[in-house]
This record gives sequence, C-alpha cells and structure tokens, in this order.
Amino acid sequence: MSTTMKAIRLHRYGGPEVLRYEDAPKPVPSAGEVLVRVHAIGINPPDWYLRDGYSTLPADWRPPVPLPAIPGSDISGVVEAVGAGVEGFAVGDAVFGMVRFPSFGASAAYAQYVAAPATDLAHRPAGIDHAQAAAAPMALLTAWQFLVELGHAEPNPFQATPHQPAALEGKTVLVNGAAGGVGHLALQVAKTQGARVIAVASSSHEAFLRGIGADDFIDYTQASPEQQLRDVDLVLDTVGGPATGRFLQVLKPGGALYPVYPLGFTGQEDAARQGFTVSSTQVRSNGAQLARIAPLLDNGTIRVAIDSSYPLRDAQAAHARAARGHIRGKLVLTVEQD
Repeated sequence: MSTTMKAIRLHRYGGPEVLRYEDAPKPVPSAGEVLVRVHAIGINPPDWYLRDGYSTLPADWRPPVPLPAIPGSDISGVVEAVGAGVEGFAVGDAVFGMVRFPSFGASAAYAQYVAAPATDLAHRPAGIDHAQAAAAPMALLTAWQFLVELGHAEPNPFQATPHQPAALEGKTVLVNGAAGGVGHLALQVAKTQGARVIAVASSSHEAFLRGIGADDFIDYTQASPEQQLRDVDLVLDTVGGPATGRFLQVLKPGGALYPVYPLGFTGQEDAARQGFTVSSTQVRSNGAQLARIAPLLDNGTIRVAIDSSYPLRDAQAAHARAARGHIRGKLVLTVEQD
C-alpha cells in the first residue's frame, strides 16, 4: 500500500503560484480519527489567508505555520480506515466536514487523503453529491453558529463574551454579501428560523437570491442599504471589516449587528451606548451540528450553490478565480478517483 499521495502544498507564502501539486506523505489515522479518501474540497477565505502568510492579520495574531503546509479544511469523501475508539463511522461511509478548524495549517484538506477527528465529521446527506457536501461545512457552520446555535464553549478571540445568537422568528434580517459562500447559506438558515430576509448583492444575483428565499433585494451598486432601510432587527455582514458600522443606521432600537469579519471595526462601545449589540465569533469544527443540519441539505431546504469547480491539480486557477471576487456560492476542488 502506498505511503504517499498527491496534495497541494506551499513551501513559501505568496500568490496562487506558490501552490504546488506534488507527492506528500499519506496520513495515518490516530485514535479517535478516520482516514477519508477525499472526493471534493471546499475552498474558503482561510485557505488564501494561510497561502499568503496571514498578511491581513495583525502581526501578533499571525500564527507560526511549519512549511511545507497543505491548505484547506472542508472535505467530502469516503471513509478508508477507522482509528481506535471511533464509533458511528465505518469503512465505506460517505462523510463530510470541516477538519480541525481553527488550526492554522493542520487541517490539510487539499489532498487525496485526510486524517480527520471523527467529531469533526458527519454522514454525507444522500440528497447532495460530494462537491455540494464539500462546499458546505465552513460556510454553513458559520451561518449556523452566528444565527442559530454557537455550539461550543471555547474563548471568543474577538470579544470578551461568548456570542449569543438572537431568536429570529418573525424578525427582519439583512444579509450583506448575500450571494457569497456564507451569505447564500445564511439567507437560507435565517429563513428556516422564521425570519424575513433582505439580501444585499449586485443586480446579477437578484434572481438567484430570490430563488433561494430572499423576501427583498437591494442592489448595492445602485444605492447603499443604509440609505434605504430602517427598522431591521439583525444585520449579518458577511463582508465585515472597518466599514461594518454603517449598518447600525438600519437597525431598530435594540437591534444587532453580526460582522463575520470584525477586525478593524472599533465602534462597539458607541454601538452599546446607542442600545445596539455588535457581536462576532470564530467558526469551529462541529460534526454534531452538521449532522443536525444534514436533513435540511438532504431535502433541499438548504441548497449549496457552486460557482465553479476545478481539479485538485488546478488549485492555482481556483485561487486566481477567488481573487477576482464576485463569487456566487462556493468554489470547489475535485479529486480524481483511481
């Protein structure tokens, strides 16, 4: 049996050109882990954060990552082997999950095989294929942990208190960046919780977003949401950053703003004085949550959109596509099976 596999590795930081398709050691599952033969891999922003050495993070936040490193965290595949103590999974099971996140380089998903903690995985819903399953975990768990259930008790790196999702039944929720990976899934998650959802994106995405449940749509290229809206209960800003505070203008008294990327925003205290909640969190691996959400993927209540897919060996092209932006849904890498 071969002890090597094909994988995408980076030996230095930089642009898409540093991603190399090459031989790498095949992992062996430890106790509590399963070895997954990967069929598809979901691409997420942390993949290119790692690739460029976390240059967008404050210097003291940049973790040391041993090189060469294999990027990626989201996988769908078939169980190849089971480590000691694993229950609930057997060889041949189709599984999906977000592996070891956050781990800064240890997830190693851009590969033919991944050794994953069993607790990070769930059985793949029969109603979706490997590409759709691989596209879902990080974006879907982000939406779920922001909007429905945090699902863990780990310290929050972005604020002193744990994030506490607000009840959405009968509420008006605005999703900024609604056509993107997190955005299009957050829209659908909010709908499952009984919310009225306003989607913000460019006009080319309007039909798509209304098709997956948006009640109203705003084309941000024509007019800014903060100029048009008032009395919104909750804003999920999937773009975030320093400008996220502009959405405080659309909130009703007691409303909440959830920036997915909160770094650079410094107005939390002013928001609190105005009676608003600004809260964020770090998504974390959670196979049990994926298992609870899986029926919604299986029956089509939540649909995963794929912008485009690329063979694993073409990861450079996939990252170049990501850099161009305006992605509808997710980007996926597919792994050829022998």
